[in-house]
Amino acid sequence: MLDHAKGVLQQAAGLTDLAASLSGSIRGPLSIGCLSTFAQVVLPGLRRSFTDQYSEVRISQIEANQSELFILLRQAKIDVALTYDLDLPRDLSFHPMLSLPPLVALSETHPLADQQSIAIEELADYPMVLLDLPYSADYFLSFFTRAGLRVNIAERTQDMAVMRGLVANGFGYSIVNIRPVNDLAPDGKPMRFLPLSGDHRPMKMGLLSIASSTRIQLHDAFLTHANDWISAHMPKLLKTR
Repeated sequence: MLDHAKGVLQQAAGLTDLAASLSGSIRGPLSIGCLSTFAQVVLPGLRRSFTDQYSEVRISQIEANQSELFILLRQAKIDVALTYDLDLPRDLSFHPMLSLPPLVALSETHPLADQQSIAIEELADYPMVLLDLPYSADYFLSFFTRAGLRVNIAERTQDMAVMRGLVANGFGYSIVNIRPVNDLAPDGKPMRFLPLSGDHRPMKMGLLSIASSTRIQLHDAFLTHANDWISAHMPKLLKTR
């Protein structure tokens, strides 16, 4: 009941912003959720760019995993979410913006680190550091399942930075779809990020919202701005081209 009441209050507060939207101005509060695995790379720059253009918009942000983002949207605690197209429910609407193929994260001294790309069959005998987040973990492990392979999970973590630290210090490889701006772990140790060869489904980064919600002008403006900003900045930043 408390969650429902909070949602009702938030919707009531949004009536003023809906009136502003109908008048043609872009203003009011916007609550953005973002998947924790790439929030630090995407959200600050995107927020800065958007608020520089629309100074009357008041943005708040929440970082969460995929399962938590679904709940936050349904409870009206966030208006939109930047995330991946992982196991999306039918009551949510997804606008894809960027396709990100899987990469293998390795330490500089890993036996496979000098290759140009790595096949899933080559990884099976080596220890893995699994990024153990809801939906993401199943996505990474599905590569092995489809190939009829058994994965050797040596470490699990839900923190992207911890995963990079474990990999760089030789505790195993990992599989990711987004890479840091530089190929260094948080402790400064070098890493390698190599393409995972084969026909593996990429993750698509995009904007998620409630399918049945009324699209006000502020939300449309953010969708357009985010699509343009991500298309222009992220491929070069993440070295996906």
